[in-house]
Amino acid sequence: MAEKLLVLSDMWGIKKGLWITSYFGYLQQYYNIEFYDAQQLANLDLPVMTGENIHKAFVEGGIDTAVAHLLKKEKEPCHVLAFSTGGTIAWKAGIKGLPIKSLTAISPTRIRFEEEAPSCDINLVYGECDTFKPDMNWAKKVGVDFKIVPSFGHELYSDEKIIGDVCMAMLNKVTRKAV
Repeated sequence: MAEKLLVLSDMWGIKKGLWITSYFGYLQQYYNIEFYDAQQLANLDLPVMTGENIHKAFVEGGIDTAVAHLLKKEKEPCHVLAFSTGGTIAWKAGIKGLPIKSLTAISPTRIRFEEEAPSCDINLVYGECDTFKPDMNWAKKVGVDFKIVPSFGHELYSDEKIIGDVCMAMLNKVTRKAV
């Protein structure tokens, strides 16, 4: 039986997320996937969808709303794959009791402000040029490690090479357990 995998989008949700279908192509054979659009989880309804407006809406309550909705919807232990703002939502939900088996978060913004980590297996990936990545002092304080991918920026999660690498790592974990 396939394990459950929650996938949480970046701040753009499905509006700019065609790249996310590549993840599904790799992972759907081995996981029962439940996809969440971060904007829908946060109840964002903005008249003008600029990056600045979306970011501001998430920071000013949208992240907390999304966390609350995720906690209401999901009760069973699951794996989580999340991108950017979705990674922050998953991180905070994990701290508040979302039963996460493992969290793979690519470029999760704003976790650098957190003082604790969810109690699960954590795989964090950032681009070397991502201005939102935490520093090593934060990692030591919180007790996590993260991988830095050279020559990539914040949206490295939309690159086909990174998609393949992330998915292969996730598939190696799930297929190794099955053997």
